[in-house]
Amino acid sequence: MKFSSIAVVAAIAAPALAFMNVDVSRRTNKAMVSQQLDQQQLSMLAQLDAENKKSLMTLNAFPLKEGQVSNMFEGPTPLVKERDACGVGFIANTSTGGEFGSNKVLTEALHALDCMEHRGACGGDDVSGDGAGIMTQIPWKLFEEYTSDSCSKPGVGFMFLPQEEEKREAVKKVIQQVCEANELGFIGWREVPVDESTLGPMARDVVPSMWQFFVKAPERLEDTDDARDGFERTLYLVRRRFDVALKEAGLVWGDDQSETYVASFSSRTIVYKGMVQGCVLPQFYKDLQNPDYTTKFAIYHRRFSTNTNPRWPLAQPMRVVGHNGEINTLVGNVNWVKAREAAKSIEVGDCEIDDLVDAENTDNILQKCNTQDNPTILDPLIDLGRSDSANLDAVFELMTKSRHRAPCALMALVPTAYENEPSLANNPEIVDFYKFHGGLLEAWDGPALLVFSDGKSIGASLDRNGLRPARYSITKDGTVYMMSETGVVPNLQEADIVEKGRLGPGQMINVDLESGEFKDNIKIKSEIASRHPYGEWMEKHRKDVNKLDNKADGERLYDDATATFAQGTFGWSLEDIGMQIQDMAGSGKETTYSMGDDAPQAVFSERPHVLYNYFKQRFAQVTNPPIDPLREGVVMSLAMTLGKKESIYKVSEKGARLIHLESPVLNKAEMEEIKSYSDEFEQATISTRYNISDGPEGIRSAVQEICDAAVEQVKNGAEVLILSDLATDQSVLDSTTYVSPLLAVGAVHHRLIEEGLRMDVGLVVETGSAWSTHHFACLVGYGANAVHPYLAYETVKQWHGQDRTQKMMKAGKLADITVQEAQANYRKAVEGGLLKILSKMGISLLTSYAGAQIFEAVGLGEDVIGTAFKGTTSRIGGMTMEDIASETVMMRPEVADAKLKLINYGYYKPVPKMGEYHANSSDLAKLLHNAIGLDKSVNQNNRDDVENDGVNPANAANYEIFKKSLEEAPVANIRDLLDFESDRPSIPVTDVEPASEIMKRFCTGAMSLGALSREAHETLAIAVNRVGGKSNSGEGGEDTIRGKDLSDVDEKGRSQTFPHLAGLKNGDSANSYIHQVASGRFGVTPEFLVTAKQLEIKIAQGAKPGEGGQLPGPKVSDYIAGLRASKPCVTLISPPPHHDIYSIEDLAQLIHDLHAVNEKAGVSVKLVSSIGIGTVACGVAKANADVIQISGGDGGTGASPLSSIKHAGLPWELGLAEAHSALMNNGLRDRVLIRVDGGIRTGRDIAIAAMMGAEEFGFGTIAMIAEGCVMARVCHLNTCPVGVTSQKEELRKKFPGTPEHVVNFFQFVAEEIRNIMAHLGYSKFEDLIGRADLLKENDSQMARIAKTKSVELNPFFSGVPEAKNTREFLMSNEDPTKTKDEVVHRNGFSSDLDRALSGDESIKKVIEANEGSATVNFDIKNTDRSTCAMLAGDIARVHGNNGFQGSINVNFSGSAGQSFGAFVVPGMNVRLEGEANDYVGKGLHGGEIVVVPDKDAGFVAADSSIVGNACLYGATGGDFHANGRAGERFAVRNSGAYAVAEGTGDHCCEYMTGGVVVSLGSVGRNVGAGMTGGLGYFYDPDNQLDERLNKEIVKTQQISSKEGEAQLKHIIERHFEKTGSEKAESILNNWDEEVKNFVQVYPPSEANSPFVKSVDNVVSDLRVSASSPNGDMCFLPVGGQMSPEQTQRCAD
Repeated sequence: MKFSSIAVVAAIAAPALAFMNVDVSRRTNKAMVSQQLDQQQLSMLAQLDAENKKSLMTLNAFPLKEGQVSNMFEGPTPLVKERDACGVGFIANTSTGGEFGSNKVLTEALHALDCMEHRGACGGDDVSGDGAGIMTQIPWKLFEEYTSDSCSKPGVGFMFLPQEEEKREAVKKVIQQVCEANELGFIGWREVPVDESTLGPMARDVVPSMWQFFVKAPERLEDTDDARDGFERTLYLVRRRFDVALKEAGLVWGDDQSETYVASFSSRTIVYKGMVQGCVLPQFYKDLQNPDYTTKFAIYHRRFSTNTNPRWPLAQPMRVVGHNGEINTLVGNVNWVKAREAAKSIEVGDCEIDDLVDAENTDNILQKCNTQDNPTILDPLIDLGRSDSANLDAVFELMTKSRHRAPCALMALVPTAYENEPSLANNPEIVDFYKFHGGLLEAWDGPALLVFSDGKSIGASLDRNGLRPARYSITKDGTVYMMSETGVVPNLQEADIVEKGRLGPGQMINVDLESGEFKDNIKIKSEIASRHPYGEWMEKHRKDVNKLDNKADGERLYDDATATFAQGTFGWSLEDIGMQIQDMAGSGKETTYSMGDDAPQAVFSERPHVLYNYFKQRFAQVTNPPIDPLREGVVMSLAMTLGKKESIYKVSEKGARLIHLESPVLNKAEMEEIKSYSDEFEQATISTRYNISDGPEGIRSAVQEICDAAVEQVKNGAEVLILSDLATDQSVLDSTTYVSPLLAVGAVHHRLIEEGLRMDVGLVVETGSAWSTHHFACLVGYGANAVHPYLAYETVKQWHGQDRTQKMMKAGKLADITVQEAQANYRKAVEGGLLKILSKMGISLLTSYAGAQIFEAVGLGEDVIGTAFKGTTSRIGGMTMEDIASETVMMRPEVADAKLKLINYGYYKPVPKMGEYHANSSDLAKLLHNAIGLDKSVNQNNRDDVENDGVNPANAANYEIFKKSLEEAPVANIRDLLDFESDRPSIPVTDVEPASEIMKRFCTGAMSLGALSREAHETLAIAVNRVGGKSNSGEGGEDTIRGKDLSDVDEKGRSQTFPHLAGLKNGDSANSYIHQVASGRFGVTPEFLVTAKQLEIKIAQGAKPGEGGQLPGPKVSDYIAGLRASKPCVTLISPPPHHDIYSIEDLAQLIHDLHAVNEKAGVSVKLVSSIGIGTVACGVAKANADVIQISGGDGGTGASPLSSIKHAGLPWELGLAEAHSALMNNGLRDRVLIRVDGGIRTGRDIAIAAMMGAEEFGFGTIAMIAEGCVMARVCHLNTCPVGVTSQKEELRKKFPGTPEHVVNFFQFVAEEIRNIMAHLGYSKFEDLIGRADLLKENDSQMARIAKTKSVELNPFFSGVPEAKNTREFLMSNEDPTKTKDEVVHRNGFSSDLDRALSGDESIKKVIEANEGSATVNFDIKNTDRSTCAMLAGDIARVHGNNGFQGSINVNFSGSAGQSFGAFVVPGMNVRLEGEANDYVGKGLHGGEIVVVPDKDAGFVAADSSIVGNACLYGATGGDFHANGRAGERFAVRNSGAYAVAEGTGDHCCEYMTGGVVVSLGSVGRNVGAGMTGGLGYFYDPDNQLDERLNKEIVKTQQISSKEGEAQLKHIIERHFEKTGSEKAESILNNWDEEVKNFVQVYPPSEANSPFVKSVDNVVSDLRVSASSPNGDMCFLPVGGQMSPEQTQRCAD
């Protein structure tokens, strides 16, 4: 069969020419409910006792074909079923108790575990813990009867065995047989004494039978240290034999009650763990109460899982690692490990893998044999069915068993950001180690605190971003305490502590368990790195290809006609050049756009799409954080390598032999340099073109031939393989088509993995089909090591040479650049986009992203996925290989009748005729405006002259036209393919609940004031408040004037309070019901928090998930800057959500903070639809959220990178159904209300969303249209023609909307819903919620999909639980008589101290009287969290942000938990003697916080950590003094606080917009990144600051004005008076000299400040403190010295 251009055109055009008239009901029929239970549901039922089975039984709502199962939760287990975060730590003491250690280490570790309880969580029964465990030295005294003189240290196995005795005995028999077959003398079994009465119901139902067994070392092994290592290798390999033998014996069962698992098997370490809370672990395991249990060390771990189904093996520690974090690159890591294991056997040949005893042979097995793919001998090393922690543990364990020291293995697996790291300047050997291993091994990237032990040493290491807390203390007796939180160990006397510290990003500590030596980061790494001359090896063998200018590459590849034809064949659109290439080549930046993605999914589109468009980028949310490519790029790298990668298990000089690429985006000059190394690195090029005459079927043979050729070339020695679709001339373009480079590279990558050849070669894609950042991300994500985008560079040259471009340059509209500069700009933009895409998933290194497949496919069929994208989830089926081939040909100019010009497909901005369909268009806006009575010509300029403010009567007939236009439009969304199918007869609409009840479920989207004008923002709030719905402030705060109901509205509907609005009524409220707390913390003050009825945490937004908000500088007016405490006209880019929500337990902490400051407000968490959102939603529910909002990936936005708008986030239909189903399956659905938004326009959309589980519904873009938006799509430019999204006064006056217009729209939608309900036979809206059985595929709509007939929805939606007879989830789990909207979760014991503080009668009197003072004293511990937030809320609720005139002095003693001093307001003076954890002073607004060490402390305060990470995050005022060091991210987004610490970690003053920060000690790197306001003073006697500074914005100088010097001196004086700081005293005693050691850091906005620049005749007072006790500002007269009275005033 040949390609038929006419046939393809007809196939694609036909549906567009024959729109179908579809009734709103889409023809209802009798429901068909499948009784088939899928495997996951059966597994769940097996875990529940008989009484619960009936109530939680789930049925498939969508019928499945025979043999089909639901694919809703299809994907890697760590992604879709189980994610976790934890509290973790270790204690080590080698000097007490002799060889066997002491019981004290164990008891202290168990107490620390108990004090980490809040970092864990419980299952659906609220009792069964998510997991707790402990790893120790084997307690030989406890096991004395199993030892002997001849075998003093046998191997000890700890096994979870089946509950049923018959199964258990069969398993035990096999275990013993395997041991004996491998010469392990079997000593005996020991039943572990346990108390099952301590367990929760869910854990008890599946608790294994706990047994230990003991084995002697093989007689062949000598009794030496090396032989002991050999014994460990044998135990390791035999353990991996167990599962194989059990499978062979048929002793593997699918139920949890029969699970078999080896928790540990070693002669050095043992693990006790289970699905229990920390305090229950020693109650359950009686051994842990036995005083004979002694040990030199203990690792402890408390788990917070996103799931509730209890599985005992998932508890930690694992066998060598306790992991707090998430591996973001897991799929890629697993693929690369498989490739490495396969490569080992090919290199060595046959391995003697049967002998698991001989020491030399076991060494060879681990280093040289494939231990992954020997299913008859060893259990696979890694498996995506296991958790990320289990896979990391498995690889780490293999490396430690193959003669890697544990610290060395971890350095290689989780490397630090060594490039340009100042702290490594004196240790080049460490840098060389990382460079060498970075070429061999892809980092296991993601946030991680790893505690590890192989029995010979114990240590901890932090990921390169430092996104986990890690503190340690060392005592006089040599005990090392390392913990996620300080203060967890009881009775630890401060006088006994000689050192307190923390792990910074990428740092490690280690304790040698034999010598007892403590090794800090530099010592242990230098020791490891010095074992081999890595630098010499690389100098000798490595080839570096750095970025080269294209100076010799000015010539063109094609003439203009051929170039245009080639562009057309590769799918380029005219707007790709006019928007993307122009922005990228012209300014070096990716295109910014607005208004979200309202075009159809690629598979539904009637226009041809490139294959990349079927892939959606995944992103981090909740369980792991995105990172910041703009401000924290120091930890990121795009470097890649080409060539053969040697084994990681045995280091050798050959490992240095690689080609190192500075950039993965190669130009012609760099390609030629790579080719110049062909004598040393053999290279081959494979064409990916094939004859067009082969027809659609030809693609299969073409792909097969490409893969076969790749295998052959690599076997023949090729180390660089170039996959090229380059056509040399027009004739080749005419006669051939091509395999999509994404399809080609994916197929080759996976084929080479299967053949064991992938590690032998680097893949370069040379293509004309890559120009957008998303394209490059896809190519690298599916296996490319580098990309040569020859046609993109050709297009840049073509664009640069065009007359239009040259004219724009001469007119100053574009920078006047050379063609070489344009090409460099283009690459810069691509690289910046790649960094952004990596960062949104929390990945730092492109080497880790390569092959990691961090995408979900939407609209690709199984054969395509199986050919090139194995492991990628694609849940609705779709395109076949032939469909892809046909679509590729559809792009050809002769098919599109555009041989001499490119088509403008209108994928981004609507265009007529050939353009893509867009749901939100100017035509749609006109139809809606006609329906709701809006005349956009009526506005502030002329409204007074028009009757009824120009609001015309609402017109129901016009609404029907509006609705019909959407029903008959092309298929764009998944919901367009669904139909209603009722189970009962229709009823009269009069029997349906009124519209007023339905509208209470309506919400507006979180659109910020700033993105929207005041008029638009306030009008929406008033309208939705009128109908009883929920308005949303969005990011950026809210004017306090909006907090009161209107009472001054005249007969014309005008108010002096809001003179810019019309159509008002007395009683209206402009106060947003929901106040949003986003990562920028803009406008988040105590009053903002307490005046909310609900508080929303923005984890992600649909238009750009994984990224922070963005407000262009022209839109930051004086008013907006005032609300956000920022500088006018300065662009505001919020950080990604990672500073205090970088894991599930930290999100739980922020929820705790918000519940503390405002106990009456529920907390909602905004997520974006993505694969795995179900398990994330479960975690959010367990974190005590009240509402979960699911946003679709098509959400609107004021400004976002174009690739983010188009290529990140899934339709809400997928995310909503998955989240609702996971919550139902896990028994959590009654804890949270679900809200959904994203492209919702009609009542039909809402009915479908309700049936999928939503209870509330958000309107975004359509609500803006209802108040006058005309879809001009210029929101990001501040030029909105109707003033909806502009801050320009003249444009705002053109705003045409009133609240009545929006209310009219809401009423139409509610009435449409009522008609649907009547048609379906339902009178109450709540009865539709969760009723997916009332939906089905719509056959006629499915037939309209033009490109493929393979889309199938039933496999996904069959996973929605049947809820017809299970309606309890609609009511609150806390009070079943109330709906979830009526009940707000409350904090537990962790707020008891806060309640005692707020309840103190003396404090209450001062607040009520608003005068006087009160002083109280309390002890505090680490489980007391958010302390002072409740009191701050009480004050703000009565007196606002700054109205409190009293004074409350609160003194604490001890170790404070997280968020100590959060949201403190003026008049509060908080003092802590002791130490604190993360987030001290979060949102500090006034008053003061002082933290000093315990008076008996035996350590040097200035050198020791006293507060944790992210202190003063989002502070808006107040004073802070810490007599000690702070952690990472100190004063991030500070906009008003005056703070002093005696040293900080990385990223100090990041995103700061105001206030003053003084550091009296050393700081980490990246100081002042994104700092646009405020000042920093840094004590820098060693001149180290310059190399640690982010110089993108800020400048530095020695203090040059007397005002600046006076300010600094008096701040330090105040610090000394408050804390007694020895460091401050020393500086002040030698001020004239020491002041020269200070460096002042300032942004451009402060350049003319008198503190920065000497100014004559300054008459104003200048601030040296944020506030004085009475709330007034504390000033220093310019040029003067403070009097004693002034000093005391500012000190008090």
